[in-house]
Amino acid sequence: MTTAARTRACIGIGANLGDARAALDQAREAIAGLPHTTLVASSPVYRSAPIDAAGPDYLNAVAVVDTALAPEALLGQLQRIEHRQGRVRSQRNAPRTLDLDLLLYGDQQIAGAALVVPHPRMHERAFVLKPLLDVLPDAHIPGIGPAADCLPALAGQRIEKLVP
Repeated sequence: MTTAARTRACIGIGANLGDARAALDQAREAIAGLPHTTLVASSPVYRSAPIDAAGPDYLNAVAVVDTALAPEALLGQLQRIEHRQGRVRSQRNAPRTLDLDLLLYGDQQIAGAALVVPHPRMHERAFVLKPLLDVLPDAHIPGIGPAADCLPALAGQRIEKLVP
């Protein structure tokens, strides 16, 4: 269930149903309380339009953790947090009370049935890259390159940093 050493991992946090701001705050608290895991940083919150979906705007953030959990165990913990906060997986890109995505797990590339890391579309999403770069300005996406290099191509995606 755990790895021998700690690994730096990045988690995308998003919500667009109910009290999305409270959902993000509760998710950060839950992430900070995960076993064998330390919350290192949390980005400001951003508002963004849904991509490839309909529904209300999303609120998004990124959390950075150091964890001794293996990637699959960390994903399982994140899915438990989603479930406790009312997440229902009805269809792809459906509006949601909470969405937690394992974006990066060290410099690993994982291509499993249940887990793909780095997150396969993170380099195409301003709502992931902007908060990620707030907390890790030198973030590198394995197999892609520096996260900052991906951002100019996403200038057309509406995103707004919210005041705390």
